[in-house]
Amino acid sequence: MSNYIKTQVTDHICYILLDRGKSNAMHLEMIDELTETLQKLRDDEAIEAIVLQGKEGFFTSGLDLITLFQYDEEQMRIFWNRFINLIQELVSFPKPSIAAITGHSPAGGCVLALCCDYRVMAEGEYIIGLNEVPVGIIVPSSIFELYSFWIGSANASRFLLEGRLLPPAEALKVGLIDEVVPFDRIQTATGRKAKQFMQFDRNAWRASKLNIRKNLLAQVAETKGEAIEQVLKQWWAPSTRAILQTIIDNLTKKA
Repeated sequence: MSNYIKTQVTDHICYILLDRGKSNAMHLEMIDELTETLQKLRDDEAIEAIVLQGKEGFFTSGLDLITLFQYDEEQMRIFWNRFINLIQELVSFPKPSIAAITGHSPAGGCVLALCCDYRVMAEGEYIIGLNEVPVGIIVPSSIFELYSFWIGSANASRFLLEGRLLPPAEALKVGLIDEVVPFDRIQTATGRKAKQFMQFDRNAWRASKLNIRKNLLAQVAETKGEAIEQVLKQWWAPSTRAILQTIIDNLTKKA
């Protein structure tokens, strides 16, 4: 029984709904559920493509800083290990994967979208991008490679070091997303794209996808241990804890 992940199958496409609170902020249990769902769908011959989608207003706000702030050292190590496992699972998912970015998608939300083959974003006053640096979180080299994979090294470098968050039109212009549509058309648009991919020879499409991502997957695997140690060291630094505490205080005031 999934508490935070809902699935619906239509025309051999599995629509995976992120469903945790208003903003779909990710904690350990949600990440585990999504990873398990992807593993099952990978092996299900009846499923030919997936659409990963949020709720109106948020795809996912990224990591649940309020919950993660309370984790002890062992829990944080487990969390980062599982989060990178999720990235590996989604980047290496052999079937077509489409992101239905239904609203804001900063930080970890952007990472999930980057793992997919195609991104459709709802039009509106929303933002997408990697803003970890201003929060005091180190961006692993593998996440930089994932960002660069779609928008090129120069833009990825600039945007990462500025913690830049882009509105849909700008994200479309630089290739961070592929399409912008009204919210009420996002499911139609993502389903249409999935079907376009599904019409090709299955083996040729899947093998080509994994060939294209070979270096990216190797980078994620090779740097995993180093990335976790680097992120954890920074996570417990007093300066980072102070920034996180300020963010959490602001979030809880708004709530």
